[in-house]
Amino acid sequence: MNETAPQHRQNMMTGAEAVVRLLEAHGVSHIFGLCGDTSLPFYDALYRLDHNMTHILTRDERHACYMADGYARVTHKVGVCEGPSGGGATYILPGLVEAGESSIPVFAITTDVAVPSAGKFPLTELDQKGLMAPLTKWNAVADTSAGLPSMIRSAFRAMTTGTPGSAHLGLPFDVQKAPVDPDEIWAQEAFATYPAWRAAPDPAEVERFVRMLLDAKNPVIVCGGGVVISGAEAELQRLAERLDIVVATTVSGQGSLAEIHPNCLGVVGSNGGVVATRTVVEEADLVVYIGCRAGSVTTERWRYPAAGTTILHIDTNPMAISANYETKVALAADARLSLAAINDALDADETLSRSFGGAARAAKAREEKFAVFNPLAASDERPIRPERVVAELNDILPGDAVVVADPGTPCPYFSAYFKLARPGRHFFSNRAHGALGYSLAAAMGAQVGRPNAKVVSVMGDGSFGFSVGEFETVMRLGLPITFIVFSNAVYGWIKAGQKTGFGERYFSVDFSRTDHAKVAAAYGLKTFSVENPGDLRPALTAAVAHDGPALVDIISQPLQEANAPVSEWIA
Repeated sequence: MNETAPQHRQNMMTGAEAVVRLLEAHGVSHIFGLCGDTSLPFYDALYRLDHNMTHILTRDERHACYMADGYARVTHKVGVCEGPSGGGATYILPGLVEAGESSIPVFAITTDVAVPSAGKFPLTELDQKGLMAPLTKWNAVADTSAGLPSMIRSAFRAMTTGTPGSAHLGLPFDVQKAPVDPDEIWAQEAFATYPAWRAAPDPAEVERFVRMLLDAKNPVIVCGGGVVISGAEAELQRLAERLDIVVATTVSGQGSLAEIHPNCLGVVGSNGGVVATRTVVEEADLVVYIGCRAGSVTTERWRYPAAGTTILHIDTNPMAISANYETKVALAADARLSLAAINDALDADETLSRSFGGAARAAKAREEKFAVFNPLAASDERPIRPERVVAELNDILPGDAVVVADPGTPCPYFSAYFKLARPGRHFFSNRAHGALGYSLAAAMGAQVGRPNAKVVSVMGDGSFGFSVGEFETVMRLGLPITFIVFSNAVYGWIKAGQKTGFGERYFSVDFSRTDHAKVAAAYGLKTFSVENPGDLRPALTAAVAHDGPALVDIISQPLQEANAPVSEWIA
């Protein structure tokens, strides 16, 4: 026998230890997750090893993944979550889907039954690889420990390069205990943040882009989430100001330009857009999409802009370009590098100068939009109008606040009327799949990632019911989040759809009212209940100023009775 072999084995580490060291090497500082039988070796390694990571115990795996998502959005780091086999893997899946389709790098590690047990009907056996395959950018289940280091490096490379996305690694029980060579523990520093290894545009296509843009008479830029993901806000503002061009956003693209900027039109599309903002897009002879898929919501089912409008498109994903509109010039590249190249081309030739009057057109549309909003925001009607809540928060919240909105009542109102004072990630919602129950957990991840910011979670009472258990986690961590509940005892989005599209045939959408303040108080939160509009500002002010978790339960107007900025209901 080789005499050095015993010493070599002595220096080996286990698969679980290797995973901990590889996460640490990739700059991971927080892991969100929930324990299970198959996770015992991994948890033991986290306990025994000296590392710089904090594990945050959650109350279910779905919210662990949503926390990792919110964390990744505000930090530009990979969000990491974990859960056990069987039900844990199925629960973690919704968060991976949302993150993947939103181009947010979230890495989910789900432990699994031992490899030799496969096919023998062990408890919690599940085809994790098959389950996750169509829903992630990268996906694998480790059959041996030797491949773990390469797998984890591949996952981080996939998540952070090109169009970012989610990844999944299945970690069987025996693989966690098997040996790994310590020499394999290394990481590529670039993959600790995203986007990594940015792709620059073709210079010849940049020239064509600039020429076609300057030939337009009435252009509009529409920004999706790719602008904020790329960190292209400064280059976008530089272009918008030099050409005086209108900049609109999708809900995911909010923060591409500060909403108080003169050239910012605000959100367009069927969720958060209004007739005044739609008209600007409808009248454009050229539309530039940046980091935007031009999907059904942004274009109101591909009606605005109309077919035949000249389209220029910038996106890291070539498959998003020309998917819905014929594209005259495509820059399949990073948004920040593309906008920088466009600005540099304009700098290089002083004759390439235009002023499209965008600020004036944006101001006119904003004036029309807020002429409808302002009287409703000042209303003393009961139940309280959602417009009143948004208006009060516009005045109360600091400029660096982060607002996380659930679908339903919060999303259209906040996307349309919440005034982002700064560019960057200060507002987001789960726009890829729109599952209820996202805001509470994603706000927790955002607070962990941005601890000095005021974080606000806005939800309906339907979403409250999905996520209430995580208030224990909020209290245990002492996260000073302000939670706001629109309480109207209805799945309002669906009921509004039944009203406008199905002859007011309401079926199975109403439920009994919960005293959300009492429920949250039972967990230990500071709580406020508001029915009178005159009490709203004092309650919100006190909740925002509170140095711990606080919740404001607002008896509010249901969506089917409201003037929500949702085009199909307005029509």
